[in-house]
Amino acid sequence: MAEKDGTLSPAFQRRQEAGREARRRTPRSAHADWAPGAGRPDPVALLEEQALNRAPELVPIRYGRMAVSPFTFYRGAALIMASDLAGTPDSGIIVQLCGDAHLSNFGVFGTPERTLIFDMNDFDETLPGPWEWDVKRLAASFEVAGRHRGFSGAERRDTVLALVRAYRERMRKAAASPVLRSWYDRLSADDALRWLKHEQEEDRAGSRQVKRTTAVLTKALTRDSMSVFTKLVGVVDGELRILPAPPLIVPIDDLAPAGRSHADEVEQMQGVLAEYQGTLAHQNHPLREFEYLHMARKVVGVGSVGTRAWILLLRGRDDGDPLLLQAKEAQASVLERFLPASEYSHHGERVVRGQRIMQSASDIFLGWQRVPGFDGTERDFYVRQLHDWKGSADVENMDATGALLYARLCGETLARAHARAGDRVAIAAYLGSADVFDRAIADFAARYAEQNERDFAAFEEAVASGRLHAVSGV
Repeated sequence: MAEKDGTLSPAFQRRQEAGREARRRTPRSAHADWAPGAGRPDPVALLEEQALNRAPELVPIRYGRMAVSPFTFYRGAALIMASDLAGTPDSGIIVQLCGDAHLSNFGVFGTPERTLIFDMNDFDETLPGPWEWDVKRLAASFEVAGRHRGFSGAERRDTVLALVRAYRERMRKAAASPVLRSWYDRLSADDALRWLKHEQEEDRAGSRQVKRTTAVLTKALTRDSMSVFTKLVGVVDGELRILPAPPLIVPIDDLAPAGRSHADEVEQMQGVLAEYQGTLAHQNHPLREFEYLHMARKVVGVGSVGTRAWILLLRGRDDGDPLLLQAKEAQASVLERFLPASEYSHHGERVVRGQRIMQSASDIFLGWQRVPGFDGTERDFYVRQLHDWKGSADVENMDATGALLYARLCGETLARAHARAGDRVAIAAYLGSADVFDRAIADFAARYAEQNERDFAAFEEAVASGRLHAVSGV
């Protein structure tokens, strides 16, 4: 991997040798192995443990969403898989992990420069750890989703192989690139669409995939604060307020203890927002021109259901200049049971710091805050815009060709993030130019998907027996 204008520096050569030494210590083929150990924790018990730190009235909604299919179960089973990954081989090369790198945690969003890019978009579990853990979680998610969609075994394996090959080749390209070129590398939505059209011309993608991708990008451009504002906000007694839609959206007025006035709420939130502003990357920030109006609790996602998440309504120049922020509770990463604890005592800061490392561009409103709840318990939150040109793949309507193409995008994107967040030269040297690692991960993904199906069956049995209470359709 020598540069065109000369030999690699001694420091880079040492990093290459570290990767080769890691390969000798942990052969790439070793990653194919998966079998549950005799002392493997009960997956249902792990979910019950997580529920202890969540809003109890929301936990049944989480279980209901996980119960839809083995794929939605997988989305909520990050702790279960972290426990399993802790017993698998790794190279010893550490990066900043996403921690929950399944296929639904990738998508498009707007950058501060107002361009649309494709990147990772969920970092609740981020923590330094073995880079293979993210690759294995992402690969297994495509295998699980492919089974859910009824793809053949050959189609699923081709998809996972394409993903890992894309990761390996992008990582090797990053290792061979000048430092800043690798650091600034990103995939714009326009680049992704041009690539897809090229694949169509080469008969590797159908016109339907191009149309679907174009539709996702077009829709994403309409999903900003104003579009969300028209759906969530109305006028109540002459004032802008977030409208109730229980149990998914519950205004603070319906949750606050008796005797707490709106004036008290505004006073507290002004102080909270002032402290939060100090965590933003830009101190001369537009947030200072907005005033707090209202907030509501909002149920989000699958795995996150039960953690506290709030939407905040702010006003700029006038009622036609709104801003909606999301404050999402940040608990300890599921990885912290199996890896060294975060260097950050504030889990909101842990999420934000990890996201800023891994993403090629981050929301200018990304920050953190610690706030006492109505029960007196202080909880960590991270804050971001509720929507900013966001869009994601529709797994329920994805066909095998679309899944393979999407897997390639996700594999490359994960490699870009790991290249910024770890030693790309050592990882590239470990991976090498052959497909040994690709095939090993495809084997692992198939084996782990079978484990996920067994865990899902145990979960369904726990729901049927009454051990877990699930509320469906919410």
